[in-house]
Amino acid sequence: MANKPLIVITGASSGFGAKTAQLFNQAGYPLLLLARRIEKIKELPLDFNNVLIEQVDVSNSQEFKQAIKKAEAIYGPTDLLVNNAGIMLLGNIVTQSEDEWQKMLQTNIIGVLNGMKIVLEDMTSRNSGTIINISSIAGFKAFTDHAAYGASKFGVHGLTETVRQEVANSNVRISLVSPGAAETELLTHVTNEKSLDDYLAWKDSMGGLTLDPEKVAETIKFIYDMPQEVTIREIAIAATKQQA
Repeated sequence: MANKPLIVITGASSGFGAKTAQLFNQAGYPLLLLARRIEKIKELPLDFNNVLIEQVDVSNSQEFKQAIKKAEAIYGPTDLLVNNAGIMLLGNIVTQSEDEWQKMLQTNIIGVLNGMKIVLEDMTSRNSGTIINISSIAGFKAFTDHAAYGASKFGVHGLTETVRQEVANSNVRISLVSPGAAETELLTHVTNEKSLDDYLAWKDSMGGLTLDPEKVAETIKFIYDMPQEVTIREIAIAATKQQA
């Protein structure tokens, strides 16, 4: 067994998840990396000695649970769960398909609830453990063409704060990181061309460069590295030139 505790990261194939995986890997932590596209994880610059990779859709609780139990059998209890998996499909509520709403709600909310439920019983019994949920500035501010996405991320804010209160007496930490616009692959899934064009025009107004995902990864590690008796409840982080 590794002498450092297990870190579980969802959505580890790109963006915030990939950068977070690299940071904790460099620090010598055993990792369970989850994604739907595991071939992309295998291309990351990692030392794979203490890394388990599993193909998981986080909205499937059984699949999710089996992967975590498999890793815990090797590396011991989950000490940190980073609920990072997310889908951003922009569109106007009148024209956006209900299928896109469901995809976002299932991954962005149900996926987070599933992960928390899987690890929390053990964490509360041990009086130790940390969960960091990745939300968005769109989880507390409204943006055009973000109705369903915003609903999912407002939901992440609500469930995170609720569960934080519920497990605080058990010395379990629940934190929220809310990034602004960032250089990730999330936009590649947007099907509405006008919504995408409007977003890119907004990005250009910031000088064409948004938040570096590595800075979000460093924020996640900063939260985790605090003593167990200290919870950084929420951090919003964005490019300096992002006004909204």
